[in-house]
Order: sequence, then structure tokens, then C-alpha cells
Amino acid sequence: MTSAAPSMLRPLACALVCLSLGIPLLAQAEPEVDPEALPALGAVSEQASVVGVSSGGYMATQLAVAWPERFSGLGVLAAGPWSCAQGSLSLALNQCMMTRRGAPSLDELESRYDRYIALEQVGSTERLSQLRAYFWHGEEDEVVEPLLGDLLAEQWTQWLASPDQLRVARSENAGHGWPVRLPDDASPGPQEWGDCRQGGGSYVLACDEDIAGDMLNWLYPEREASEANGKLGGELAAFDQSEFAVKGLADTGYVFIPEGCEAGNCPVTLALHGCQMNAEAIGETFVRYTGLNAWASAHQQIVLYPQAESSMANPQGCWDWWGFAESTWQLSPQHDTRSGTQIGALMAMLDRLQTAPENASPE
Repeated sequence: MTSAAPSMLRPLACALVCLSLGIPLLAQAEPEVDPEALPALGAVSEQASVVGVSSGGYMATQLAVAWPERFSGLGVLAAGPWSCAQGSLSLALNQCMMTRRGAPSLDELESRYDRYIALEQVGSTERLSQLRAYFWHGEEDEVVEPLLGDLLAEQWTQWLASPDQLRVARSENAGHGWPVRLPDDASPGPQEWGDCRQGGGSYVLACDEDIAGDMLNWLYPEREASEANGKLGGELAAFDQSEFAVKGLADTGYVFIPEGCEAGNCPVTLALHGCQMNAEAIGETFVRYTGLNAWASAHQQIVLYPQAESSMANPQGCWDWWGFAESTWQLSPQHDTRSGTQIGALMAMLDRLQTAPENASPE
């Protein structure tokens, strides 16, 4: 990274949300062989969930609001209220990470939501009200202010049918990222694992907290672990993401398929990394060590890990929560609606997993 004019570069680095300022990238992961197409697995259309951290958390709320009938659960870590940036990079910087321009107005965001409802650009309020939601924020987060997590919870309390559908979790000593309980075989590299307050090189925080398990247990209260107790295993596979190509997506994504889910009838969790947490930046750290795969193996759940890419418009590989993927050709970007290009690509991936394989036998 160039050292010229650091005072000018720092806001740009922050703008691409939610992650690292000047921390070196880890070694890039290169697939050993060309990845195959994302398979059709006959996943069940009910009980899909979308979860994300940081920019992925903002994108997760956009997906859930745009297509609430396609999801039963929403999990958000270290992010603020839905549509906070409203298509503005300036607001993303100054109201949705820090609050230099004051906190975002929930009334203003509600007016935006009502306008989208009237134009049928998002799903119905009735379907949205039925979701279960889990929101987490670290009290020591210096990238996305904890106040923004409070506003996220307040916003969704107004939308959900009952407060019993929402769980809000806080960790006093945690910073910005995804807290994990590291497995015994995890390497302790100082750039790879952050301590609980600092993101390290990956923003996977060694907090000795299984946030993934806590979140998914909340989103799926009726699901019980298999008798194998998570020892069934599964395969983490790279897939060719280029067939879903839109601005901001990488060529390769990842999917975790537990043993037994190749035959169909498993739900899907769509898991969205944060900025500088894609495989291009930190290898397979996020897709292997969040704790999602362990829960998925025990509960027969497919986990889809789409990947954003770095570019001049988006150098930290963030998901499009402020409109960068569309604002070059659209005065009012539709990134947070059903017309959003990245939203469309992510839903197409979910559609693929929920499609019956061609060789499936009829019931």
C-alpha cells in the first residue's frame, strides 16, 4: 500500500466498509483444479437462512427484505440497520460505520422501505414479519459503532410480529469481526487470527465464543443434531461462480455439503463474508473456521459461501451495500431491492442449490 497522503487514503479505505485499514492481505488461495459448476442438490426451499458479518451483514438484511418469502432466518454480525447507506458512499462512511454526521434516521429508512413496498421492489411486510433474527455486535467495535447495532435491533423490532423472534447478543470485550472458538487443529498465526478486540489479518476473532452455533440454534430452534453429533463430516468445495457473474463477484465461490445432503432435502444457509474476508484476501479462513460448517455437519445443513472480489471500485472486496455495483449507470441504485444485481446473483445461486438434480429419481 502506498504511503503517500495517508490522511486522504484512510477515508477511502474505511469507505469500503467494515474492515481493515492497511493490514496486509494473507496469501491468496488458488484452487488446485478448475472448480466445477455449483451443483443442483434438491435442497429444501423452506428454512433457508442468510447470515453475514460487516458488509456481509448489511447485504444479508438486503436479501431478507427483498425476498422474505425465501428465508426463515436472518443473522447479522457487526452491522447497522437495513439500507443505512441509501445508495450514498458519504452516508456509508459517516453514518453507517461512524456517526460523524449523526446516527441514521430510522424514520427516514422506514420511508424508503414504504416506498419500495409501494413499488413492489421488496417482499411483503407480512412475510418479513415472520422471520427469526439474530443480531450480534462487539462492544469494542471501532469499525462499525455499536450504536448502529442497537439501531438495527430497534428497526427489526418494529418489523417482526413478536419480540420473541429476535435475539440480540453483545460481547463486552469483542471488536469488529466474527467471534469463534478455535478448533484444536487451527494454526495460531498472528496475521490470521485476531484476538478478541483486534481483527488481525482476517477479522475472525479468537474470542472463545461459538457465535455461529449460538446464532443457528436460535434461527432453527426445532432442529436437533444428528446422533453422530457433528462427526458425519462433509466436503468444502470450490465452485465456478463466473456463471453468476455480475459486478463485484469473484470467479470462484465455496459450498459446504455435509454427508447425506447430496441426496437432497437439506436446508441452506447463505453465509456472506465481510470486507477483506474473501478467499482472495485470507484464503479459506472464513469458509472453514467460522463454526458454521461444524453446526451444519451436525444438523444436515448446506452452507453457501459466495465470494465478492476486489476491484478499483471496491478494493477491499466488500458486498454492495452502498450501490457501487450499479451507481455508474443508475442515479438511484437499486442495490437493496429485488432488482439489485448482486442480490439477483445470490438468489440465483440459492435457486441452483434448491433445484433437483437431473438424475434424481421421481418420488
